[in-house]
Amino acid sequence: MMDKQKIYPRSQDRETVYLKNVITDPSIIVGDYTMYNDFVKDPVDFQKNNVLYHYPINHDRLIIGKFCSIACGARFLFNSANHSMASLATYPFPIFFEEWGLDVSRITRAWDNKGDIVIGNDVWIGYEAVVFAGVTIGDGAIIGTRAVVTKDVPPYTIVGGVPAKPIRKRFSNEIITALLATRWWDWPEEKIAGHLAAIQSGRIDQIK
Repeated sequence: MMDKQKIYPRSQDRETVYLKNVITDPSIIVGDYTMYNDFVKDPVDFQKNNVLYHYPINHDRLIIGKFCSIACGARFLFNSANHSMASLATYPFPIFFEEWGLDVSRITRAWDNKGDIVIGNDVWIGYEAVVFAGVTIGDGAIIGTRAVVTKDVPPYTIVGGVPAKPIRKRFSNEIITALLATRWWDWPEEKIAGHLAAIQSGRIDQIK
């Protein structure tokens, strides 16, 4: 039976990890079997190398569903990367509160807080894609190589480009509705294993 608790899902591969099992930050929540591959850096260091400007003072979260595939160099850019657009200056004065005699409790005024990043289930995020704070990516979506995702992505939609825009839906509306209702990723492992042939061959009629 599958072992979702191990770090390396393939015995001879140290570039691919089950992401949930290398995360120590409680504000990063990852579902079972979601995997990250990195052939440049150690994939175990995902939360340091790929989750950027993610500081506890913001209380923002990265939430990733089950069975996602995250390619090398994909990054999640959080709120502290922003500078306040309401300010007349782009310079983040509040973070240099000591220099300017400002109240440290107002440090978060240096940036706009757009909220959490939420990734659905069975999402494929391509090589060196960037996902911005406040974005929600729906189940089954595909994020193209080096796409910059600044807006929400609907379920089962392929997006690409800078900024990322929809290219097409993966399936018909009927099949998408059925997949979202079926939620195969929440099935027991034995049931998923028993339906792999239907899943991989696109036989929605066999998994409804």
